[in-house]
Amino acid sequence: MLVYYSSASGNTERFIKQLGLPALRLPLDSGEPTPKITHAFVLVCPTYADGQGRGAVPKSVIKALNNNQTRSLLIGVIASGNRNFGALFAQSGTIISRKCNVPLLYRFELSGTPQDVHKVRHGLKQFWNHHGHVIHSSFFELP
Repeated sequence: MLVYYSSASGNTERFIKQLGLPALRLPLDSGEPTPKITHAFVLVCPTYADGQGRGAVPKSVIKALNNNQTRSLLIGVIASGNRNFGALFAQSGTIISRKCNVPLLYRFELSGTPQDVHKVRHGLKQFWNHHGHVIHSSFFELP
């Protein structure tokens, strides 16, 4: 399963929709209840940082990962960002990967390209198979 956060800009949500995989959206507002996550998941997270890298991980994502049960089910992270931020591009993925000791699987810009979608679908299929999880193969067929 994929769990993702997408702001009002909708970039991450557009990417998720292009993937066509089962996904659960975290709330926009960290004050809203976090959905209960009961299966292993890959987190897809955009980066929102100032010029120093502060605030890179959205508060709703922090709230979800502060739950020990949810964090224990996290098996990988995919991050997005804007290449205009140079070394801070997709910094949320680097931070989450380090703090949660999971692999940073991929980074993409804004809402991704068709090539990004293809690479992530293919990579996730291999990653899930490696971890013994089955997702119906039709999820991975390209249009």
